[in-house]
Amino acid sequence: MKPIDTSQLKNADYIGSVQNLYFLKDPPGFMVCETTSGGSVFDVGTIFSIVGSDVNRAAIRHKIYSLLSDPKEWQALCSELNKTSSDARLSEYINSNLAKKFQTEGAKTHHIGLVDKESGIVYEKGQFPEKLSKYVMVKQYNVIKPKLVTYMSNNLWDYSEYFTKDKSLIPLENIVRFGLTPASSVLKKYLKMNDKERSAFLKELGLTKELTAWERFNMPTVDFTTKYEPEDRNLSLQEALYITGFKGEQFFDIMRMAILGSLMVSRFFEGLGLFLWDIKWELAVEGGELVFVDTIDTDSVRVTSQIEYNGSLYMVHFNKQSMRDYYVIKHAEWYKAVNDTKAKAKGLGVSFTEILKDGQIKGIYPPTPVVDKEFLDIQKAKQEIIVSDISGKVSNEETRKEINKIGQEELAYYQKTGGIEQISALNKR
Repeated sequence: MKPIDTSQLKNADYIGSVQNLYFLKDPPGFMVCETTSGGSVFDVGTIFSIVGSDVNRAAIRHKIYSLLSDPKEWQALCSELNKTSSDARLSEYINSNLAKKFQTEGAKTHHIGLVDKESGIVYEKGQFPEKLSKYVMVKQYNVIKPKLVTYMSNNLWDYSEYFTKDKSLIPLENIVRFGLTPASSVLKKYLKMNDKERSAFLKELGLTKELTAWERFNMPTVDFTTKYEPEDRNLSLQEALYITGFKGEQFFDIMRMAILGSLMVSRFFEGLGLFLWDIKWELAVEGGELVFVDTIDTDSVRVTSQIEYNGSLYMVHFNKQSMRDYYVIKHAEWYKAVNDTKAKAKGLGVSFTEILKDGQIKGIYPPTPVVDKEFLDIQKAKQEIIVSDISGKVSNEETRKEINKIGQEELAYYQKTGGIEQISALNKR
Protein backbone atom coordinates (compact mmCIF):
# COMPACT_ATOMS: atom_id res chain seq x y z
CA MET A 1 0.00 0.00 0.00
CA LYS A 2 1.49 3.33 -1.07
CA PRO A 3 1.57 6.27 1.37
CA ILE A 4 -1.68 8.21 1.66
CA ASP A 5 -2.17 11.96 1.35
CA THR A 6 -2.47 13.00 5.00
CA SER A 7 -4.29 16.23 4.12
CA GLN A 8 -7.34 13.94 4.05
CA LEU A 9 -7.01 13.56 7.84
CA LYS A 10 -7.80 17.17 8.75
CA ASN A 11 -11.55 17.00 9.32
CA ALA A 12 -13.24 13.82 10.52
CA ASP A 13 -16.28 12.63 8.59
CA TYR A 14 -17.60 10.92 11.70
CA ILE A 15 -16.87 11.67 15.36
CA GLY A 16 -17.54 8.75 17.71
CA SER A 17 -17.19 8.02 21.41
CA VAL A 18 -13.88 6.13 21.08
CA GLN A 19 -12.74 6.79 17.50
CA ASN A 20 -13.11 9.28 14.64
CA LEU A 21 -13.42 8.24 11.00
CA TYR A 22 -11.96 9.80 7.85
CA PHE A 23 -13.39 8.55 4.54
CA LEU A 24 -10.59 8.56 1.96
CA LYS A 25 -11.01 9.74 -1.62
CA ASP A 26 -7.54 8.50 -2.54
CA PRO A 27 -7.53 5.54 -2.45
CA PRO A 28 -11.34 5.22 -2.63
CA GLY A 29 -13.15 2.53 -0.64
CA PHE A 30 -10.95 2.94 2.44
CA MET A 31 -11.07 4.95 5.63
CA VAL A 32 -8.74 5.90 8.45
CA CYS A 33 -9.81 5.33 12.05
CA GLU A 34 -8.36 7.74 14.60
CA THR A 35 -8.40 6.05 18.00
CA THR A 36 -9.12 8.54 20.77
CA SER A 37 -8.05 8.43 24.40
CA GLY A 38 -11.68 8.66 25.46
CA GLY A 39 -13.54 5.77 27.03
CA SER A 40 -17.17 4.73 27.19
CA VAL A 41 -18.93 2.29 29.54
CA PHE A 42 -22.57 1.19 29.85
CA ASP A 43 -23.20 2.71 26.37
CA VAL A 44 -23.29 6.19 27.92
CA GLY A 45 -20.73 7.75 25.56
CA THR A 46 -17.30 9.22 26.26
CA ILE A 47 -17.06 9.88 30.02
CA PHE A 48 -13.36 9.34 30.84
CA SER A 49 -9.96 9.55 29.20
CA ILE A 50 -6.78 7.50 29.69
CA VAL A 51 -3.58 9.24 28.60
CA GLY A 52 -1.89 7.29 25.81
CA SER A 53 -4.91 5.05 25.30
CA ASP A 54 -5.20 6.23 21.70
CA VAL A 55 -1.82 4.95 20.46
CA ASN A 56 -1.79 1.95 22.82
CA ARG A 57 -5.16 0.61 21.71
CA ALA A 58 -4.30 1.22 18.05
CA ALA A 59 -1.09 -0.80 18.50
CA ILE A 60 -2.95 -3.71 20.15
CA ARG A 61 -5.53 -3.62 17.36
CA HIS A 62 -2.80 -3.69 14.72
CA LYS A 63 -1.07 -6.63 16.40
CA ILE A 64 -4.25 -8.72 16.66
CA TYR A 65 -5.30 -8.09 13.07
CA SER A 66 -1.79 -8.95 11.91
CA LEU A 67 -2.10 -12.30 13.68
CA LEU A 68 -5.52 -12.97 12.14
CA SER A 69 -4.26 -12.44 8.59
CA ASP A 70 -1.09 -14.54 8.97
CA PRO A 71 -1.36 -18.18 7.71
CA LYS A 72 1.66 -19.21 9.80
CA GLU A 73 -0.06 -18.09 13.00
CA TRP A 74 -3.10 -20.18 12.06
CA GLN A 75 -0.91 -23.19 11.34
CA ALA A 76 0.74 -22.84 14.76
CA LEU A 77 -2.59 -22.35 16.56
CA CYS A 78 -4.31 -25.35 14.96
CA SER A 79 -1.25 -27.55 15.51
CA GLU A 80 -1.08 -26.61 19.20
CA LEU A 81 -4.81 -27.19 19.78
CA ASN A 82 -4.80 -30.52 17.95
CA LYS A 83 -2.11 -31.68 20.38
CA THR A 84 -3.65 -30.34 23.58
CA SER A 85 -7.45 -30.37 23.17
CA SER A 86 -9.60 -33.44 23.82
CA ASP A 87 -12.93 -31.72 23.10
CA ALA A 88 -14.57 -33.21 19.99
CA ARG A 89 -16.44 -30.00 19.11
CA LEU A 90 -13.30 -27.89 19.36
CA SER A 91 -11.50 -30.42 17.18
CA GLU A 92 -14.27 -30.02 14.62
CA TYR A 93 -13.73 -26.25 14.52
CA ILE A 94 -9.94 -26.31 14.19
CA ASN A 95 -10.13 -28.97 11.47
CA SER A 96 -13.01 -27.33 9.58
CA ASN A 97 -12.71 -26.15 5.99
CA LEU A 98 -12.69 -22.58 7.27
CA ALA A 99 -9.71 -23.27 9.57
CA LYS A 100 -7.88 -25.02 6.73
CA LYS A 101 -8.46 -21.98 4.53
CA PHE A 102 -7.06 -19.70 7.23
CA GLN A 103 -3.93 -21.88 7.38
CA THR A 104 -3.25 -21.30 3.69
CA GLU A 105 -4.57 -17.76 3.13
CA GLY A 106 -5.03 -16.21 6.56
CA ALA A 107 -8.40 -14.83 7.65
CA LYS A 108 -9.92 -11.99 5.64
CA THR A 109 -9.99 -8.71 7.57
CA HIS A 110 -10.73 -5.08 6.80
CA HIS A 111 -7.44 -4.04 8.43
CA ILE A 112 -4.71 -2.56 6.22
CA GLY A 113 -2.25 -1.15 8.76
CA LEU A 114 -1.06 1.64 11.05
CA VAL A 115 -0.72 5.05 9.41
CA ASP A 116 2.06 7.51 10.20
CA LYS A 117 0.30 10.88 10.08
CA GLU A 118 3.42 12.84 9.18
CA SER A 119 4.58 10.76 6.20
CA GLY A 120 1.37 8.94 5.28
CA ILE A 121 3.28 5.62 5.27
CA VAL A 122 1.04 2.62 5.96
CA TYR A 123 2.71 -0.04 8.14
CA GLU A 124 1.14 -3.36 7.20
CA LYS A 125 1.01 -6.87 8.75
CA GLY A 126 2.99 -6.74 11.96
CA GLN A 127 5.20 -3.79 11.03
CA PHE A 128 5.36 -1.02 13.61
CA PRO A 129 6.57 2.57 13.10
CA GLU A 130 9.29 3.89 15.39
CA LYS A 131 6.76 6.24 16.93
CA LEU A 132 3.39 4.57 17.56
CA SER A 133 0.37 6.02 15.77
CA LYS A 134 -3.29 6.39 16.70
CA TYR A 135 -4.32 6.13 13.03
CA VAL A 136 -5.38 2.84 11.43
CA MET A 137 -6.32 2.32 7.78
CA VAL A 138 -9.13 -0.12 6.99
CA LYS A 139 -11.35 -1.15 4.11
CA GLN A 140 -14.74 0.54 4.23
CA TYR A 141 -18.02 -1.39 4.29
CA ASN A 142 -21.62 -0.22 4.09
CA VAL A 143 -23.69 0.12 7.25
CA ILE A 144 -27.38 -0.62 6.67
CA LYS A 145 -29.43 0.04 9.79
CA PRO A 146 -32.84 -1.53 10.47
CA LYS A 147 -35.98 0.56 10.12
CA LEU A 148 -38.29 1.14 13.05
CA VAL A 149 -41.90 0.10 12.43
CA THR A 150 -44.71 0.38 14.96
CA TYR A 151 -47.69 -1.90 15.42
CA MET A 152 -50.21 -1.34 18.23
CA SER A 153 -47.66 0.60 20.31
CA ASN A 154 -45.02 -2.11 19.77
CA ASN A 155 -41.68 -1.08 18.29
CA LEU A 156 -40.36 -3.59 15.76
CA TRP A 157 -37.19 -3.57 13.68
CA ASP A 158 -37.24 -4.32 9.94
CA TYR A 159 -33.94 -5.76 8.62
CA SER A 160 -35.15 -6.60 5.11
CA GLU A 161 -33.20 -3.79 3.43
CA TYR A 162 -29.96 -5.42 4.61
CA PHE A 163 -30.69 -8.92 3.26
CA THR A 164 -28.23 -10.12 0.57
CA LYS A 165 -26.45 -6.76 0.38
CA ASP A 166 -22.79 -7.28 -0.53
CA LYS A 167 -19.92 -5.28 1.01
CA SER A 168 -22.02 -4.60 4.10
CA LEU A 169 -21.60 -5.07 7.82
CA ILE A 170 -23.67 -7.89 9.30
CA PRO A 171 -25.95 -6.17 11.86
CA LEU A 172 -24.99 -8.46 14.75
CA GLU A 173 -22.55 -8.38 17.61
CA ASN A 174 -21.03 -11.83 18.00
CA ILE A 175 -19.91 -12.52 21.56
CA VAL A 176 -17.60 -15.46 22.16
CA ARG A 177 -17.19 -16.62 25.75
CA PHE A 178 -14.49 -18.87 27.26
CA GLY A 179 -16.16 -18.65 30.66
CA LEU A 180 -18.16 -16.16 32.70
CA THR A 181 -17.15 -13.30 34.95
CA PRO A 182 -19.53 -12.09 37.70
CA ALA A 183 -20.38 -9.06 35.53
CA SER A 184 -21.43 -11.20 32.56
CA SER A 185 -24.91 -10.39 31.24
CA VAL A 186 -25.31 -14.08 30.40
CA LEU A 187 -24.70 -15.11 34.02
CA LYS A 188 -27.09 -12.45 35.35
CA LYS A 189 -29.77 -13.58 32.91
CA TYR A 190 -29.22 -17.25 33.79
CA LEU A 191 -29.50 -16.68 37.55
CA LYS A 192 -32.98 -15.16 37.11
CA MET A 193 -34.31 -18.22 35.23
CA ASN A 194 -36.26 -21.19 36.56
CA ASP A 195 -34.97 -24.74 36.04
CA LYS A 196 -36.80 -25.28 32.75
CA GLU A 197 -35.58 -21.98 31.31
CA ARG A 198 -32.02 -22.71 32.44
CA SER A 199 -32.04 -26.09 30.71
CA ALA A 200 -33.20 -24.54 27.42
CA PHE A 201 -30.68 -21.71 27.76
CA LEU A 202 -27.76 -24.08 28.32
CA LYS A 203 -28.82 -26.11 25.30
CA GLU A 204 -28.84 -23.01 23.10
CA LEU A 205 -25.33 -22.12 24.29
CA GLY A 206 -24.13 -25.69 23.73
CA LEU A 207 -23.30 -26.17 27.43
CA THR A 208 -24.23 -28.90 29.90
CA LYS A 209 -22.88 -27.71 33.28
CA GLU A 210 -24.50 -25.12 35.55
CA LEU A 211 -23.16 -21.61 34.94
CA THR A 212 -20.92 -20.14 37.65
CA ALA A 213 -18.50 -17.23 37.68
CA TRP A 214 -14.79 -17.74 37.06
CA GLU A 215 -15.14 -21.24 35.59
CA ARG A 216 -13.76 -21.97 32.13
CA PHE A 217 -15.83 -23.77 29.53
CA ASN A 218 -14.48 -26.85 27.78
CA MET A 219 -15.50 -25.22 24.52
CA PRO A 220 -16.07 -21.51 23.82
CA THR A 221 -19.66 -20.48 23.12
CA VAL A 222 -21.21 -17.85 20.84
CA ASP A 223 -24.23 -15.66 21.50
CA PHE A 224 -25.59 -12.66 19.65
CA THR A 225 -27.01 -9.19 20.25
CA THR A 226 -28.32 -6.55 17.88
CA LYS A 227 -25.85 -3.93 16.71
CA TYR A 228 -27.83 -1.00 15.30
CA GLU A 229 -30.90 -0.77 17.52
CA PRO A 230 -30.98 1.95 20.24
CA GLU A 231 -30.13 -0.67 22.90
CA ASP A 232 -28.33 -3.99 22.47
CA ARG A 233 -30.97 -6.74 22.42
CA ASN A 234 -30.11 -10.36 23.22
CA LEU A 235 -31.04 -12.69 20.37
CA SER A 236 -31.87 -16.37 20.13
CA LEU A 237 -30.03 -18.33 17.45
CA GLN A 238 -33.24 -18.32 15.40
CA GLU A 239 -33.51 -14.52 15.57
CA ALA A 240 -29.82 -14.08 14.73
CA LEU A 241 -30.18 -16.38 11.70
CA TYR A 242 -33.18 -14.36 10.50
CA ILE A 243 -31.40 -11.02 10.86
CA THR A 244 -28.44 -12.17 8.74
CA GLY A 245 -30.65 -13.34 5.90
CA PHE A 246 -28.16 -16.20 5.45
CA LYS A 247 -28.74 -19.85 4.73
CA GLY A 248 -28.04 -22.20 7.63
CA GLU A 249 -24.50 -23.22 6.70
CA GLN A 250 -23.50 -19.61 6.00
CA PHE A 251 -24.80 -18.64 9.43
CA PHE A 252 -22.82 -21.47 11.03
CA ASP A 253 -19.70 -20.04 9.37
CA ILE A 254 -20.30 -16.82 11.32
CA MET A 255 -20.11 -18.88 14.51
CA ARG A 256 -17.07 -20.83 13.30
CA MET A 257 -15.25 -17.65 12.30
CA ALA A 258 -16.01 -15.90 15.59
CA ILE A 259 -14.76 -18.89 17.60
CA LEU A 260 -11.63 -19.38 15.49
CA GLY A 261 -10.76 -15.69 15.74
CA SER A 262 -11.30 -15.82 19.50
CA LEU A 263 -8.96 -18.79 19.83
CA MET A 264 -6.27 -16.75 18.08
CA VAL A 265 -6.82 -13.75 20.36
CA SER A 266 -6.84 -16.03 23.42
CA ARG A 267 -3.47 -17.44 22.35
CA PHE A 268 -2.08 -13.91 22.04
CA PHE A 269 -3.17 -12.89 25.56
CA GLU A 270 -2.06 -16.18 27.10
CA GLY A 271 1.43 -15.36 25.84
CA LEU A 272 1.28 -12.29 28.09
CA GLY A 273 0.02 -14.24 31.10
CA LEU A 274 -3.58 -13.04 30.68
CA PHE A 275 -6.76 -15.10 30.30
CA LEU A 276 -9.44 -14.15 27.77
CA TRP A 277 -13.00 -14.55 29.11
CA ASP A 278 -14.99 -13.03 26.28
CA ILE A 279 -14.66 -10.95 23.14
CA LYS A 280 -17.02 -9.12 20.79
CA TRP A 281 -16.73 -9.51 17.04
CA GLU A 282 -18.31 -7.80 14.08
CA LEU A 283 -18.21 -9.30 10.61
CA ALA A 284 -18.90 -8.06 7.10
CA VAL A 285 -19.75 -9.99 3.95
CA GLU A 286 -18.00 -9.44 0.63
CA GLY A 287 -18.31 -11.65 -2.42
CA GLY A 288 -19.97 -14.32 -0.29
CA GLU A 289 -17.02 -14.41 2.14
CA LEU A 290 -16.94 -13.30 5.76
CA VAL A 291 -14.55 -10.56 6.86
CA PHE A 292 -13.36 -9.58 10.36
CA VAL A 293 -14.10 -5.88 10.93
CA ASP A 294 -14.33 -3.21 13.63
CA THR A 295 -12.07 -2.44 16.56
CA ILE A 296 -10.40 -5.25 18.50
CA ASP A 297 -8.45 -3.99 21.51
CA THR A 298 -8.71 -3.97 25.30
CA ASP A 299 -12.09 -2.20 25.02
CA SER A 300 -13.71 -5.14 23.23
CA VAL A 301 -12.41 -8.02 25.38
CA ARG A 302 -12.42 -9.19 28.98
CA VAL A 303 -8.96 -10.38 29.99
CA THR A 304 -7.73 -10.97 33.53
CA SER A 305 -4.66 -11.81 35.55
CA GLN A 306 -4.85 -13.88 38.74
CA ILE A 307 -3.27 -11.83 41.52
CA GLU A 308 -2.51 -12.85 45.11
CA TYR A 309 -3.23 -10.01 47.54
CA ASN A 310 -3.28 -10.23 51.35
CA GLY A 311 -3.47 -14.02 51.21
CA SER A 312 -6.39 -14.19 48.75
CA LEU A 313 -6.64 -14.70 44.99
CA TYR A 314 -8.26 -12.01 42.87
CA MET A 315 -9.00 -11.74 39.17
CA VAL A 316 -7.84 -8.28 38.07
CA HIS A 317 -9.19 -7.03 34.77
CA PHE A 318 -6.78 -5.71 32.14
CA ASN A 319 -9.56 -4.22 30.05
CA LYS A 320 -12.49 -1.84 30.28
CA GLN A 321 -14.24 -4.00 32.90
CA SER A 322 -12.00 -2.36 35.51
CA MET A 323 -13.62 0.96 34.62
CA ARG A 324 -17.11 -0.54 34.84
CA ASP A 325 -16.32 -1.95 38.29
CA TYR A 326 -14.95 1.43 39.36
CA TYR A 327 -18.19 3.23 38.51
CA VAL A 328 -20.33 0.52 40.13
CA ILE A 329 -18.34 0.67 43.37
CA LYS A 330 -17.36 4.33 43.62
CA HIS A 331 -20.42 5.95 42.04
CA ALA A 332 -23.32 3.64 42.82
CA GLU A 333 -26.03 6.34 42.59
CA TRP A 334 -24.96 7.36 39.09
CA TYR A 335 -24.82 3.71 38.01
CA LYS A 336 -28.35 3.21 39.37
CA ALA A 337 -29.52 6.19 37.31
CA VAL A 338 -28.05 4.61 34.17
CA ASN A 339 -29.98 1.39 34.79
CA ASP A 340 -33.18 3.25 35.68
CA THR A 341 -33.12 5.24 32.44
CA LYS A 342 -32.38 2.12 30.41
CA ALA A 343 -35.51 0.54 31.87
CA LYS A 344 -37.56 3.65 31.06
CA ALA A 345 -36.24 3.78 27.48
CA LYS A 346 -37.38 0.23 26.69
CA GLY A 347 -40.33 0.26 24.36
CA LEU A 348 -40.04 3.99 23.64
CA GLY A 349 -37.75 3.59 20.62
CA VAL A 350 -35.36 6.24 21.99
CA SER A 351 -31.90 6.06 23.52
CA PHE A 352 -31.70 5.99 27.31
CA THR A 353 -28.95 8.64 27.13
CA GLU A 354 -31.56 11.23 26.11
CA ILE A 355 -33.55 10.49 29.26
CA LEU A 356 -30.39 10.43 31.41
CA LYS A 357 -29.06 13.77 30.12
CA ASP A 358 -32.44 15.45 30.48
CA GLY A 359 -32.73 14.14 34.04
CA GLN A 360 -29.22 15.37 34.89
CA ILE A 361 -30.08 18.86 33.64
CA LYS A 362 -33.21 18.87 35.80
CA GLY A 363 -31.31 17.57 38.83
CA ILE A 364 -33.20 14.26 38.92
CA TYR A 365 -30.06 12.18 38.31
CA PRO A 366 -26.50 12.74 39.60
CA PRO A 367 -23.95 14.27 37.20
CA THR A 368 -21.49 12.05 35.36
CA PRO A 369 -18.64 11.28 37.82
CA VAL A 370 -15.02 12.35 37.40
CA VAL A 371 -12.60 9.42 37.67
CA ASP A 372 -9.73 9.59 40.18
CA LYS A 373 -6.45 10.25 38.31
CA GLU A 374 -4.63 7.65 40.42
CA PHE A 375 -7.01 4.97 39.16
CA LEU A 376 -6.68 6.18 35.55
CA ASP A 377 -2.89 5.97 35.83
CA ILE A 378 -3.20 2.29 36.82
CA GLN A 379 -5.29 1.66 33.69
CA LYS A 380 -2.69 3.47 31.60
CA ALA A 381 0.04 1.20 32.98
CA LYS A 382 -1.98 -1.88 31.99
CA GLN A 383 -2.09 -0.81 28.35
CA GLU A 384 1.54 0.27 28.29
CA ILE A 385 2.92 -3.08 29.45
CA ILE A 386 0.96 -4.95 26.75
CA VAL A 387 2.29 -2.60 24.07
CA SER A 388 5.84 -2.81 25.44
CA ASP A 389 5.65 -6.59 25.08
CA ILE A 390 4.30 -6.68 21.53
CA SER A 391 6.82 -4.08 20.39
CA GLY A 392 9.68 -6.17 21.84
CA LYS A 393 10.78 -3.68 24.50
CA VAL A 394 10.40 -6.17 27.35
CA SER A 395 10.57 -9.95 27.69
CA ASN A 396 7.57 -12.17 28.49
CA GLU A 397 9.00 -12.72 31.98
CA GLU A 398 9.28 -8.98 32.59
CA THR A 399 5.74 -8.51 31.27
CA ARG A 400 4.32 -11.05 33.71
CA LYS A 401 6.14 -9.45 36.66
CA GLU A 402 4.86 -6.00 35.70
CA ILE A 403 1.31 -7.32 35.24
CA ASN A 404 1.42 -8.74 38.78
CA LYS A 405 2.74 -5.42 40.13
CA ILE A 406 -0.03 -3.44 38.41
CA GLY A 407 -2.67 -5.85 39.70
CA GLN A 408 -1.36 -5.38 43.24
CA GLU A 409 -1.56 -1.60 42.80
CA GLU A 410 -5.21 -1.72 41.74
CA LEU A 411 -6.22 -3.83 44.73
CA ALA A 412 -4.19 -1.58 47.05
CA TYR A 413 -6.06 1.41 45.60
CA TYR A 414 -9.40 -0.04 46.73
CA GLN A 415 -7.88 -1.00 50.10
CA LYS A 416 -6.74 2.59 50.61
CA THR A 417 -9.72 4.54 49.24
CA GLY A 418 -12.56 2.17 50.11
CA GLY A 419 -14.23 -0.53 48.09
CA ILE A 420 -12.04 -3.57 48.77
CA GLU A 421 -15.10 -5.44 50.13
CA GLN A 422 -17.06 -4.75 46.94
CA ILE A 423 -14.17 -5.66 44.65
CA SER A 424 -13.70 -8.84 46.69
CA ALA A 425 -17.35 -9.74 46.15
CA LEU A 426 -16.94 -9.21 42.41
CA ASN A 427 -13.49 -10.55 41.64
CA LYS A 428 -12.20 -12.69 44.50
CA ARG A 429 -11.74 -16.38 43.65
